[in-house]
Amino acid sequence: MVRGSTRPTSRDVAQAAGVSQAAVSLVLGDKWRGRVSEATAERVREAARELAYRPNLAARNLRLGRTRTVLLVVPALTTEFFAGVYTGAARVAADHGFGVVLYPSPEGIGPARDPFASAQAALDGVLASSMAADALTAIRGDQLPLVMLDSDPAGSLGAATVNLDIADGVRQVGEHLLGLGHRHFLHLAADVPSWTFEVRARELARRIGAVPGTSLRAAPAPAPISIDGALAATEAALGPAQARPTAIVCDDDMLAAGAYKALRRLGLRVPEDVSVTGVDDLGLATAIDPELTTVRLDAERFGEHGMRALLAVLEGRTPAAGDIPVELVVRGSTAPPKAS
Repeated sequence: MVRGSTRPTSRDVAQAAGVSQAAVSLVLGDKWRGRVSEATAERVREAARELAYRPNLAARNLRLGRTRTVLLVVPALTTEFFAGVYTGAARVAADHGFGVVLYPSPEGIGPARDPFASAQAALDGVLASSMAADALTAIRGDQLPLVMLDSDPAGSLGAATVNLDIADGVRQVGEHLLGLGHRHFLHLAADVPSWTFEVRARELARRIGAVPGTSLRAAPAPAPISIDGALAATEAALGPAQARPTAIVCDDDMLAAGAYKALRRLGLRVPEDVSVTGVDDLGLATAIDPELTTVRLDAERFGEHGMRALLAVLEGRTPAAGDIPVELVVRGSTAPPKAS
């Protein structure tokens, strides 16, 4: 055949390698072991490379009744965290011949509208990151395999749930600040009614409350995850009638950046007057001064684990169990409190 004149077929590969089309299918489908020899498999692969052969995925998927496409639903694309989740998920998906469609829900963590006329016909499965347990009903129906990320395992509607060990991250924050000598804390909570933020509040209260002589109060109102929202919430929490904490524990790096601005407006220094911590370890954490002590959440690893869990569900296997470890990264925003 004249290369470039027509798209090479599996028959062309079979002829070039001197084997049957069935053997080509076995080798290129990675199902050859025990059925054809290693030498034959290599001959088929070499012929495919020489001919620049690419399988007709559309035809194969039509035969299998599968699209090899999964949907990743996230609340928003306002931070790089969800971009990292997508990158990790897409990397694993590509290794297994799947594509990933990214869908930021217009309703945030609430019910996500179906982005397709018939999602069940267009998708093989759904990954839902940081969504409410019932948020995927419109998309999933009762047909599609669903894996929930960063969600309450007890209330999950998914076939599997993959989580970061956010509770341990908050415990690490508490241990660090208590170890520095802090006893009076302000929790700057995110105004997002989701499981992950409930865990942060619960674990912080548990760890701080276990030490006699400590105090922990929440800001008068949770803050939207924005610098301006956090600035306003911090200023309200540090008003003239409020007792000043020696440490502010923020649910998110963006909130910590807003807390920095509020403290500086009030003439307070970080960390000399008030220590500040965050969660995520976004690029922002090292862009502010002093650099932020925060819990590093490996978003790409998170996406990888989620996609592996979904692939396991699709193949009828049990996904690997266990939360993904997180790490406290100590930088310049925390220090021992000033002597009274």
